[in-house]
Amino acid sequence: MHVNFVIEREQLLRKWLEDTLPAHPKQIAPASSDASFRRYFRVWYNDQTRIVMDAPPDQEDCRPFVAMAQAMRGLGLNTPEVLAEDLDQGFLLLTDFGSRQYLPELDARSVPGLYDDALEALARLQIGGDPGSPLLPPYDSALLHREMELFREWFLGKLLGLKLTDGEQQVLNQTFALLADNALEQPRVWVHRDYHSRNLMITDPDNPGVLDFQDAVVGAVTYDLVSLLRDCYIAWPRPQVEAWVLDYRKRLRALGMNGLEDADQFLRWFDLMGVQRHLKATGIFARLNLRDGKPGYLRDIPRTLGYVLEVAGRYSELTNLRKLLGAHEVDCWRVEP
Repeated sequence: MHVNFVIEREQLLRKWLEDTLPAHPKQIAPASSDASFRRYFRVWYNDQTRIVMDAPPDQEDCRPFVAMAQAMRGLGLNTPEVLAEDLDQGFLLLTDFGSRQYLPELDARSVPGLYDDALEALARLQIGGDPGSPLLPPYDSALLHREMELFREWFLGKLLGLKLTDGEQQVLNQTFALLADNALEQPRVWVHRDYHSRNLMITDPDNPGVLDFQDAVVGAVTYDLVSLLRDCYIAWPRPQVEAWVLDYRKRLRALGMNGLEDADQFLRWFDLMGVQRHLKATGIFARLNLRDGKPGYLRDIPRTLGYVLEVAGRYSELTNLRKLLGAHEVDCWRVEP
């Protein structure tokens, strides 16, 4: 963001808080930022804290956040409560979940309990959310393909500067079609769309606190599962991931979800859904560096691409994708900032 624009937004934010809060704010400090134009601040007043979202209205729309926060709270998820709003200016006052993000606290000792809580919350979302609700747009073929095209455009093209042959372009086209079909054949549920360790907060009670849900859609049952278990920011051994996946399938079946009778099919859905997500994420990380001046995400590309290569080595339908990436392997791994 331009410096003058940032200063102007902060002045507007302070004025809004002074008009909105029951007491003068004692302190306002950055709380976090994300991969969008939204910024978050923590404000102290009357011996308590709140979070303020700054979402410039010409760049972001607060309305989906407000709607999904209410809807997910209705399903029993611990999402922030919207205490005050100014949608025209792009400001929201929210309850504060604190600063204990999942990611830095995950290790071999803590992960079973933290992930069990996260999977229980995810099951509430997937069992409780009505896939026919007009509140959420569909995760349809067009959206799935637009996401994967980020990999071709921003990572292979703009970051690595590759000129793919017609044959390589066709490999990508066929792979994208396969991955989209895999997603569309799965049971449809509410999809958070960024259900990972940077958007889950350790809270007591009602762990976890769930953030960044405003882009929710109706889509594949394995999408959020991939986001959590094959996280772009932390990796776990495949045998452990598979055990979590199959246990989660049993959890959903016990709760009454149909269409999950075949465990091998569910694991295939999960694996191929992961390739779709990780191709998209790799493209987004490249775009964040090139367009938005956020090079820190480049360090997550080797892990994210590693998932793609590992899964591609297990499925014959992805052999050509693996060969394509292998042909440019040196380029793919020389992307550290």
